[in-house]
Amino acid sequence: MDAELQHLEPAGAKSPIKDILYGSAAGIVSKLFEHPLDLVKVRLQSQPLDQPLKFNGPVDCMIQTFKGEGLKGLWRGVSMPIGGAMAENATLFVVYNQTQALLRRLDPPASPSSPTPISHLAFAAAFAGTCTSFVLTPVELVKCKMQVQNIVNSPSPSSSSTPSTSATPKAGPVAITRQIIARDGIKGLWLGQTGTVIRETGGSAAWFTTFELLSAWFVARRQQRGETSKSGGPVTKGDLSALELMASGAAAGVAYNCVLFPADCIKSTIQTEDELRGLTGGVGERRTFMQVGRDIYRARGIRGLYSGCGLTALRAAPSSALIFYIYSRLESIFG
Repeated sequence: MDAELQHLEPAGAKSPIKDILYGSAAGIVSKLFEHPLDLVKVRLQSQPLDQPLKFNGPVDCMIQTFKGEGLKGLWRGVSMPIGGAMAENATLFVVYNQTQALLRRLDPPASPSSPTPISHLAFAAAFAGTCTSFVLTPVELVKCKMQVQNIVNSPSPSSSSTPSTSATPKAGPVAITRQIIARDGIKGLWLGQTGTVIRETGGSAAWFTTFELLSAWFVARRQQRGETSKSGGPVTKGDLSALELMASGAAAGVAYNCVLFPADCIKSTIQTEDELRGLTGGVGERRTFMQVGRDIYRARGIRGLYSGCGLTALRAAPSSALIFYIYSRLESIFG
């Protein structure tokens, strides 16, 4: 691994505007691809602990959703995630690259071409994740509430009928946001922030470092074969093939989602508890992050804390591959 670390490229002084544009473009494409699987994950995680399970697994959830809501139902609530994905990826890449540049100024390398220390990468990635969590929580709160609207008061699996869509129009993202603010104030938009910041801080550190290390390994392998870049210089990340970039991104996506998945499960439960328990009136006493975690564990064991993990890893691999591929290609084309 030490040999591969020598091929970690130094952080460039890229314009934050480019990070915003590249990250936003990558976020839009990946979110459109992954949203149906994310919807199923949220619905699996948000099933009330004191009621029979409505869904027996991801396949059953997807089938019931399709039967009850049609193909359009699988993309329910996608408008907020698209906006959130643009903000998420833009924030991640801006903070990640700018933090690396700051660290290089505070702790100058022996030479400008020296590889970026892995500790710098991990810290920059974790800090980027922490900052991004404050952008993501309001977006995910509204998204999760939209995604469970059609399973509230729907029949259980033991019923002969399938979940049906009510004739009553469902609230959209703007209406839900207004409801949250009217009931809980502005701070209510950050319900579930504890779970988001835990997931994003640790997950982003795993996401970026996994991608950088695997990309460096592919660069090292090419250099060992005596390959050179198109310009005649040493092979860089920009010379990697689509398959190599996407393989690195896919592994990064799995690492991101699996590292602290229980925090995401607890967050989803907290953010949808009011809807699933019918608390449409005043705010009742909400459980804390630790209380929800204990309740899930007591009711369903360790498996309950990893509900939807396999499905999440399944969607994360191609989604993350798309993000890093699109971002890297835009970077290599436009600088």
